Amino acid sequence: MLVLRSLLFLLFEVATVIPFAILSVLILPLPLHHRYFLIIQWPRLMVWGARAICGVRWEMKGFEHLPDGPCVLLSKHQSAWETMFIPSHMPREVCFVYKRELHYVPFFGWGLASLAMIHIDRNEGRGAFESVVSQGSQRMAEGRWIIMFPEGTRVPVGERRPYKQGGTKLATRLGVPVVPIAHNAGHCWPRNSFIKTPGLVTVSIGAPIPSVGKTSEALMREVEEWIENEVRRLGPTMDRHDAAQVPA
Repeated sequence: MLVLRSLLFLLFEVATVIPFAILSVLILPLPLHHRYFLIIQWPRLMVWGARAICGVRWEMKGFEHLPDGPCVLLSKHQSAWETMFIPSHMPREVCFVYKRELHYVPFFGWGLASLAMIHIDRNEGRGAFESVVSQGSQRMAEGRWIIMFPEGTRVPVGERRPYKQGGTKLATRLGVPVVPIAHNAGHCWPRNSFIKTPGLVTVSIGAPIPSVGKTSEALMREVEEWIENEVRRLGPTMDRHDAAQVPA
């Protein structure tokens, strides 16, 4: 049953991404805000599809902690689920920081390129970070939030990777707070896994952590401590019905 539901979701994903990619090209003449609103419906659709087809439900805690101003969102990274949930369920437009090469990925890259987020050229070396600061400052002036995953890659449940300071360096340079985000999506949608397991994903948003007067290293220690403690507290949140469907 899990295999069938996961296959149906994969077909749903493929069948919808191509029309949205074509749409992203057709609507290029529209203002950015309208393009963002239309294109972000695809990740919203994926979150809905994961729930309707695979039984991956969700809840959000700490929504009231989101500030009414610029910030850098720093999130735990366990799966692809949060990369779709966060931009489609935040009250403001968000910008990812990503490698420019992703623009050349058919369909997905086209939509990404049209959203004017923050892309970097790793061949620029140290200049790449200055480009992030420049683009980040402009995006925040437009009222958008920046989202980064300090672990740098999706980390399987139960493993730890060093937290990178890119996000806190950006926050300290721009003088904005960071908002830590913890979740347990990896229990339902494991890293690089075809199988999606029914269950409840809890997204927990922490209070903003000021960056002014702190080093990026000290700020990252605060972020890492909060996120990892919260992830341990959340743990897997499957109810008995969901757990009964998980293969041994």
